[in-house]
Amino acid sequence: MSLPPERMGYAAPAELAERRSGLAAAVAAGVWRTDPAPEEVQIGGVRCLRFSPSGTARGILLHIHGGAFRIGCPEQIAPFAACLAEACAIDVICPAYRLSPEFPFPAGLADGWAVLSTLCETATVPLILSGDSAGGGLASSLSALAHQASIPLAGLALLSAWLDLSVTDPAYTNNAVTDLLFSAEAAREAAKLYLQGHTSSDPLASPLLGEVGGYPLTYISVGTGEVLAGDAQRLRDRLEREGVPVTFHGVDGMEHVAVTRDRTLTGAEETLCALTVFVNRTLPRPLVLTIE
Repeated sequence: MSLPPERMGYAAPAELAERRSGLAAAVAAGVWRTDPAPEEVQIGGVRCLRFSPSGTARGILLHIHGGAFRIGCPEQIAPFAACLAEACAIDVICPAYRLSPEFPFPAGLADGWAVLSTLCETATVPLILSGDSAGGGLASSLSALAHQASIPLAGLALLSAWLDLSVTDPAYTNNAVTDLLFSAEAAREAAKLYLQGHTSSDPLASPLLGEVGGYPLTYISVGTGEVLAGDAQRLRDRLEREGVPVTFHGVDGMEHVAVTRDRTLTGAEETLCALTVFVNRTLPRPLVLTIE
């Protein structure tokens, strides 16, 4: 399994460009500013934000942000990343991977691989992969690539992950009323912008359709009313059949990627605590949970 050649994309539609401008304005205004501020670094040629704990880091967590492959940035998840870094005594690395439609599949995945492979060459501590929404799909694909390349991972954490770009799971219909943030229509449009003619059955685009037996210890979190709940449950079932240790955390009433958006949302604090326990369990010298 190797990455296909990169392709030329096209300009973002006006509505998407406007949404990105609003996001950039919010970043400039300091909406997600943290204290201390993260360090901006280049890893594998990709701009990343590194959130470090006050003490020595005992591990690295590479987190891939969501945004349906077409929007989002590391700054937007800064409070989540900073909290996790301190609570688990780890460095949290958040890459600014290329977005569609300007950079269709596999550009974002290639950026993630560049960061992951560089970290594996230089890191002296265990490495965990994680991602939310579309970033969870990228993290899953990276996990499969890492297994093929014999790169050891300590764990994989998936938060409301989008794992099958065919958009055919019954949860898209069954949870249409309860999921106010994502929908089958939005997913189909985002997949079209990202894939641009490439088949959704490619396991590097839809990791749920690929081999999962080589995944590391895995944590899966999802709101039970999300349209992506079906993807999460199907991956859990496949991992269990393959004998991969998996912790599944379905939360009633939790919105899509609540934990990365706002800790006051239903289920967000519960998920953050469970994620912290998972990270601590995968690393040496587990810490006492200290989320402030």
